[in-house]
Amino acid sequence: MLAFAQGDAGAFDRLYARHKGTVFRFIARSLPSKADAEEIFQEVWMKAIEARARYEPRAKFTTWIYAIAHNRLVDLWRRKGLALVPMDGGDDGDPAIDPPGDPGDEPFAQVAGQEAMARFAAALEALPPVQREAFLLKEEAEMSIAEIAKATGANEEAVKSRVRYATAKLREALDG
Repeated sequence: MLAFAQGDAGAFDRLYARHKGTVFRFIARSLPSKADAEEIFQEVWMKAIEARARYEPRAKFTTWIYAIAHNRLVDLWRRKGLALVPMDGGDDGDPAIDPPGDPGDEPFAQVAGQEAMARFAAALEALPPVQREAFLLKEEAEMSIAEIAKATGANEEAVKSRVRYATAKLREALDG
């Protein structure tokens, strides 16, 4: 990001290429509408572009970009009211959201895997939004507890609890 601020457009291209998938999945799994997710995704990257001159590396870039995403999501939730997200990839089966399958899998294994994914998706959807957000930032974005706390404005103990409760609920759903 510092290189981009100094005029290296290729640096932004590299940042975008490295983080676009995880940022979009985080946003898409937090919203009920693919159109809203795409809009928020574009807003996040526009904010990053606009902030290049005043960017200061007080945290990792991922913490900074997910803080922007979190803030944009909160703004949208406030405008529209909080809603849970279906995890089935929407009507068009977006491969950026849907887990990839191995075409060589046996049919029985495919069905069992699909059933487990459906249980996981339903359990993830049923989580309170703050738990789902903390879990997705930890697992999808591979952020630390401290980074999640910084990105969401929560304290570290709250984030630890959110991740722990989310993980326990998801395990229970998969085991049950």
